[in-house]
Amino acid sequence: MAESRQMTAIEVSQPGKPEVLVPAKRPVPDPAPGELRIAVQAAGVNRPDVLQRLGKYNPPPGITDIPGLEVAGTVDALGAGVEGWQVGDPVCALLAGGGYAEYCVVPAAQCLPIPDGLSMAEAAALPETFFTVWSNVFERGALQPGEALLVHGGTSGIGTTAIQLGAAFGARVFATARGAEKCGACVRLGAERAIDYAEEDFVAVVKEATGGAGVNVVLDIVGGDYVARSIDALAVEGRYVCIGFVRGATATVNFFPVMAKRLVLTGSTLRARPVVYKQAVADQLKARVWPLVAAGTVKPVVHEVFPLAQAADAHRLMESNQHVGKLVLTVG
Repeated sequence: MAESRQMTAIEVSQPGKPEVLVPAKRPVPDPAPGELRIAVQAAGVNRPDVLQRLGKYNPPPGITDIPGLEVAGTVDALGAGVEGWQVGDPVCALLAGGGYAEYCVVPAAQCLPIPDGLSMAEAAALPETFFTVWSNVFERGALQPGEALLVHGGTSGIGTTAIQLGAAFGARVFATARGAEKCGACVRLGAERAIDYAEEDFVAVVKEATGGAGVNVVLDIVGGDYVARSIDALAVEGRYVCIGFVRGATATVNFFPVMAKRLVLTGSTLRARPVVYKQAVADQLKARVWPLVAAGTVKPVVHEVFPLAQAADAHRLMESNQHVGKLVLTVG
């Protein structure tokens, strides 16, 4: 029997610091029915990858242990039953794992064409944050034109995407960040006001800016003590959406304002959601957001690009919180 083709991938040798990310040889995966195999040219780096490296966010059952939740490249092979794609097509995709590698497989339903004018590195910075922001801000948070959105962590990959999409769809956008440079970046991306959380009280700032009403939606990647303060910042019928907890996953909450203002407190994760759900989000992105990306109205913000072998350096930069936007690995 012929030996299977091998590829280079980055694996987590053991839970720990960035240096546990090491290149290894793995078999090139074969696409199952309904899947594409992608020859990866670039892979996005995301906060869940860091959690996986630390042993705090394991892949869903049946998913490879290779980290990486989004890629861009070209279609290399088609699984049985796949329609609408051909070998050689440029593609970007949302994965449940496996992106830090020369090849990956993914359900075709989670793949999207690369918008005109984008490099592979830029395209690889799209799927994870755009799927996440669309499903949480516009679906769970039900943000409407003319409403006010508060984005915590405004210069993160999620934050830079949420600011741009909120503004593009007619919302007033506020964002929290640290320092004048990062606050300036938020404003340039479309925030009406950026709030330096080290110097200002975001609750007071948004209430003043909204005539005392508060914001309609909060997108929170911080958690911890931000939960109660975000509840204070919400308007009547407001929606608080939690998708991360940099400051901790537990919070003490006074439920009187939740009741008095008829608030909705919600949150979600994306990785373990079924393919049919991700396909529905992909369809919405292709119809409503990809034209904005192609027009340059909304764009991925790429802070720095690293070779695949330097994944550990990308993780060190992510954990330093010195970046604005996305970090990307290039393959080949």
